[in-house]
Amino acid sequence: MKVLAVTGYKPMELNLFKPDDERIAFIKAAIRRRLVGFIEEGLEWVLISGQMGVELWAGEVALDLQEEFGLKLAVIPPFENQESRWPEPVQELYQELTMEADFYQPLYKGDYKGPYQFKAKNKWLVDKSDGCLILIDEETPGSNRFFYGEAKEAIKDYPIYFITPPDLDDIVEEIRMNDPDYWG
Repeated sequence: MKVLAVTGYKPMELNLFKPDDERIAFIKAAIRRRLVGFIEEGLEWVLISGQMGVELWAGEVALDLQEEFGLKLAVIPPFENQESRWPEPVQELYQELTMEADFYQPLYKGDYKGPYQFKAKNKWLVDKSDGCLILIDEETPGSNRFFYGEAKEAIKDYPIYFITPPDLDDIVEEIRMNDPDYWG
């Protein structure tokens, strides 16, 4: 697999309302672990649409892995200015990612026109990638359910990899156990 689409929940779907919430570090650690495993198997590109939450955090992780592994990042938003109504710190992160990404190109010119743009974005990401990594709890999906549905309906052989709540619990426990103060 050379190209992986990454998506998941938006911050508010995870009850994360501050950009410096410590729980984001656990999500990024889980993403990093999975991406490094895929890189070792030949992953070259990470595709995101740049939506706030898991996708932006995955973009940050991908950029962190660029220097060490040569991983490339593509940001393909459904339309221009998708970040215009987001909180300012999230807008800044998005703009930074789009500037540092190896490839950036909105699917549609202009601002939001309708929900068809999101549907087209999901289809495009599935069509252009070899598989996907999605942070989801199938019992309580959020907006990520639309991408997940598109991925499950892919005509081609399209592997879907998951980061689940138990995976996040494992990461939290591992990080805590690696803290010397944990044992003190």
